[in-house]
Order: sequence, then structure tokens, then C-alpha cells
Amino acid sequence: MVEVEGPLAGRVTIPKEAFLINTANLSHKDAVVVLHAIKSELERRDKGAAVAIVDDHGELLAFVRTDGCKLPSINIAMNKAYTAAREQDESGVVGGRSRAEGFPMTNYGELRYVSWGGGFPLVADGRVVGAVGVSGLPEAEDMELAQLGIAAFEENLAAGRG
Repeated sequence: MVEVEGPLAGRVTIPKEAFLINTANLSHKDAVVVLHAIKSELERRDKGAAVAIVDDHGELLAFVRTDGCKLPSINIAMNKAYTAAREQDESGVVGGRSRAEGFPMTNYGELRYVSWGGGFPLVADGRVVGAVGVSGLPEAEDMELAQLGIAAFEENLAAGRG
């Protein structure tokens, strides 16, 4: 218990655990596992794309742009990951919901949100700890590659390396 100082001193006690929230965080090592899995597949296919890995707030942890990737894909990949992390859902699902409900993406109040598929949350112990975004190829291929990264992340967690 923590004693409160000031005018409430002696009248209020707050449990010490009320001050801290313990959360799991996506480490740079975890981000690199996801990035490497996708980058390796892009190189195997000889395709250019941008891959972004963000933390649970949508802030960039790791990024790569493979040869042949068009420049607009850089920001789009980061924004797909940002959307997935912030909304804790797939970027394509967020976009689909926006269209179905007639709720423009701009109404979210966040201009970085995108509606294309290719951004997916990374989940550990039932909690979104980050997200991956892929851009530069047809939407279905962006989504497939992002899911390869998720599989690598989940395999890493299952092996106790995450």
C-alpha cells in the first residue's frame, strides 16, 4: 500500500500495484524474425516490396525495402502496420468495415490509417504487441507475405525465443 501525501494524507491508501501496468512488448529481435521471414521470401521470389514492423502503438521497430520496390510502398507499408496496431485488427478489415458502414477512413481522425489489406496485428498471450505491414505487390500477395511473417513470429514464441 502507498500512503497519499497532501490534503488526503492519512485518509487514502492506494494498492501499490494500482500504479503499474505490466505489458509484454515486441522486442527488436522479434521484429527482425518477422522481417527476415518476409524478406527471405521476397528475395526467393525476386520481388520488390516494403515491409514494416511496428510496436503496439504503431511506432516503427524494423523496416526493409527490397530491390524493385516502388517508393510509395514505403509509407503504405508503415501505414498498414500502423493501422493494424492502433485498431488491433487487420488493415483490410478496418477498411472493409469503413466501407460497409459508410464511415470514411478520415473520420478516424488519423490520416495514416489505410484501408488496403496487408497490415496484420502481432499477438502474444492474447494481446496485440505490434503489427506487420507489407506493400508493393498485389494486395493478396501483400497479405500472404505478412501472414508468413506472423507464422514466423508465432513459431518463435512457441519455441520460447520470443
